[in-house]
Amino acid sequence: MSQVKKLDTGGSIFLLVRIGAVFLLFTVLILVSGASPLAAVKAICWGIFGTANGIAEVFVKATPLIFLGLGIAITFRSGFFNLGAEGQFYMGALASTSVVFLLPEQLGSFRAVIAALAAFAAGGIWVLLPALMKNYLGISETVNTIMFNYIATMFVGIAIRGILQEPGSSLPQTASLPGSVCLPVLLHPTRLHAGIILAVASVALVWFLLNKTTFGFEMKMVGTSRRAAYVSGFPVNRTLVLSAIIGGGLSGLAGFNEVFGVQHRLLEGVSSGNGFTAILVALLAGNQPVRVLIISILLAMLQVGTESMQRSLGVPNAIVSIIIGFIVLMILCGNLPAIWRELHPSEKKKEGLVQ
Repeated sequence: MSQVKKLDTGGSIFLLVRIGAVFLLFTVLILVSGASPLAAVKAICWGIFGTANGIAEVFVKATPLIFLGLGIAITFRSGFFNLGAEGQFYMGALASTSVVFLLPEQLGSFRAVIAALAAFAAGGIWVLLPALMKNYLGISETVNTIMFNYIATMFVGIAIRGILQEPGSSLPQTASLPGSVCLPVLLHPTRLHAGIILAVASVALVWFLLNKTTFGFEMKMVGTSRRAAYVSGFPVNRTLVLSAIIGGGLSGLAGFNEVFGVQHRLLEGVSSGNGFTAILVALLAGNQPVRVLIISILLAMLQVGTESMQRSLGVPNAIVSIIIGFIVLMILCGNLPAIWRELHPSEKKKEGLVQ
């Protein structure tokens, strides 16, 4: 019992050390920038909770992270290390925007439904080739999916400078989408839109898929041990491909959400790097859908709060990025005590005696 208390105390102390390290770095960086740490904390809290717009902006920024985090979590669960959510986002945004401009106006708001389906299909198709290359050629999906990010970005850049460019404009962007196809705003005059409802519904559906269906069990088995799953008779190749398509489709929906809910046109750099941030979301969430929702909201709160601090106090953007990155690093360091015990046999013996 005393040994258990010792282990628990050690974990609590390490948690306090990580929290203290974050506050220490935060204080030092804010002081170096010539601002007051207390004023910075007030600015962060006010930016998040001080106004309805601040609260709404948290959910606006969290929505694409939820879609992307879910997509990555599904593929990671099946052992497919998809690092191409950024490219799948862009292909979803490109496909959904193209559909709206190609379909006749008589379809009205029904074009938004077709655009969402097109975004899902485009994201899934974009990740299909890397999945097939992994299955049948043994080529690493991490390299392929990263490369596909750049190809997708170039496709969007070519489209918005060519066939989809707004008539009469020299800017790399499309014309504004018709109001009838845009996602409805939930809280005026903020940017909070119906995409957050779709994101939460996706969390529920993915949770059900992973935890209550045979396919979810197959994904877990394939992700745990591909060889053991194959020997046990599981459809390994089919499971990996289907999980990649679903994950890529959810990332494509994130592109649809950003274009139809926030920007209302396809722009260059529309993702703002959310596809890469979502990898952290999935890792921090342990590929669990509900945790993806929570982590996405917390990261969005951090973004909104630090942006408010930057505007109020003139803190350089680099400092904000350092603080966010260090917080994520401290979260990821939570497994260090377990790794330490794993590497030191004496600690493992003590833990075995306790058990």
